[in-house]
Amino acid sequence: MSSASGSARRRMLRGARFALHLITVVLVVVTTARAGIEGELLPVLLAAAVYLAWYGAGAGFAHKRASVWWMLGLLAIWAGMLALSAEFVWLAFPLLLLAGHVLRLPWSLAFMVVVLAASIVAPMLHPGGVPPGTLLAHLIGPLVGGGFAFAVSLGYDAMLRDAAERERLIDSMLRAQREAERLHDELAASQREAGATRERTRLARDLHDTIAQELSTIVMLARLGPAIPSVGAGADAPVPAAGADADPAAPAVGARPDRTAQIEQLAQHSLTELRRIVAALAPADLDESALAAALARMLDALRDETGVTGTLQVDPELPALSTPVEVALLRVAQSALANVRQHARAQTVQVALTAGGGSVRLRLEDDGVGFDQAVRPSDASYGLAAMRSRLREGGGELTVRSAPGAGTMIEATLPLGGGAGTSIGPSAVGRAGEIPGTASGTGESGGAE
Repeated sequence: MSSASGSARRRMLRGARFALHLITVVLVVVTTARAGIEGELLPVLLAAAVYLAWYGAGAGFAHKRASVWWMLGLLAIWAGMLALSAEFVWLAFPLLLLAGHVLRLPWSLAFMVVVLAASIVAPMLHPGGVPPGTLLAHLIGPLVGGGFAFAVSLGYDAMLRDAAERERLIDSMLRAQREAERLHDELAASQREAGATRERTRLARDLHDTIAQELSTIVMLARLGPAIPSVGAGADAPVPAAGADADPAAPAVGARPDRTAQIEQLAQHSLTELRRIVAALAPADLDESALAAALARMLDALRDETGVTGTLQVDPELPALSTPVEVALLRVAQSALANVRQHARAQTVQVALTAGGGSVRLRLEDDGVGFDQAVRPSDASYGLAAMRSRLREGGGELTVRSAPGAGTMIEATLPLGGGAGTSIGPSAVGRAGEIPGTASGTGESGGAE
């Protein structure tokens, strides 16, 4: 757009200059011919040649410092030509056309006054220059014609300046547009990078809270020591009589329990979670049940795998939670219970899910060895950081209290948001806040293995 505008302006300027040069040459030729007929030819030809030479030499000086001297030289040569013949008064028109374009006010106005005065006075100085009865016309003609030529020159110069200003503004707008496009591209790239970073963080948390924790449990089950006495094995257990044939189908006393089923279950659950992460769906634990039932199943799994007794208390008036809130709390519970499994060496863990003051709270407390909060194990440290980051994204917070030998308490708080307003109902909450599938009364999920 700018290049097209600049090209049009240059074409217009070249056309106007060519027309002015053509008018000047034609008028010089015509007036020289008329002056040669009335007077001596040689001086007239020499004057015309000098005028054209000076005009041609300085035509490229417009709007430069030398343009003023060029115009003064043309004025001086033209005055000498007027002294030779009054016919050269017609050259006042191209001089006035040049004045408004080359000179700046007030110099162009002073130049016009001098040219008009010379155009009026010069014919009066030549014999027979002004016929009787034409004095008024002789005065009005140069004034009107010269004034019109000067006005055209000023208008043309103003038009050129406006065109140059428009071109400058267009160039500025195009530069601003290109800068805006560059900034937009940078912003889009930054947003894409931020989105990719958030997605990588989310995937890292999901993998840590699900696949990594369950794989760690699988490794722990596979490394359990041999010869765990079976329940009921002891002094009162019947001993086969001497010489009697042992039942090959009966398990040996003190044989190691078969962990294959548990490992297979954990591996299958990890595979399900991995597929869920790839498909970007809701957590598998929440696909067919509420958060409370999912927590109960997790405590049952903890009891079966480690013998840690789990107690779950749920507020009977807990409203229905939105999916993002349930997902965040579930992930916190998964990570916290994984830390209990791997580090706490606890006998019991208590989980409470309550609501109040426009927020929902998930509290997990164990009676394990605890830890010094100033010196955390590296793997647990990442888990706590992931929990805190996940809750912060939802406008919540994580509180951790622990001391060596005093157990650990973790409390996750999230605003209820759009999930509030509907009670969780008896399908999820049983009598006195107990969860179906747990032991009645205390809410314990069973004894140790």
